[in-house]
Amino acid sequence: MAKKHDDKDERVKKREQIYRGKSLEELKTLDVRESAKYLNSASRRSVLRQFNSIEEFIKLCEEKTERKKKIKTHLRDLVIVPRLVGYNIGVHNGKNFENIEISVEMIGHRLGEFALTRSKVNHGSAGIGATKSSKAQKK
Repeated sequence: MAKKHDDKDERVKKREQIYRGKSLEELKTLDVRESAKYLNSASRRSVLRQFNSIEEFIKLCEEKTERKKKIKTHLRDLVIVPRLVGYNIGVHNGKNFENIEISVEMIGHRLGEFALTRSKVNHGSAGIGATKSSKAQKK
């Protein structure tokens, strides 16, 4: 009985990554402009307009991984294409670089969507003199 459950878990782990009917390996072999056909319309237009900068960024990523250096970028408006899947990229959020692991689900989105620029604010308690009731305690 336990063997059936283990076999099912192994199949789930080995599941092939698919994006819009194509496997990830097939998409990675395509050129940036050819892979744009599988994106939604807004992302497709953006990729077709700035494919040169995307290809330059991919070259930079490949060079940095060969030298075993971190990939850091300020390009928050760069559309994620299939060839970027698997890279760990540091995206600038205005203060520091947030490391993002690119996965199949991120294809077609922009890098900036995953590096949030605003953090949650935790307010402390009010100081002495901040409210009328705290002034009353002062006397």
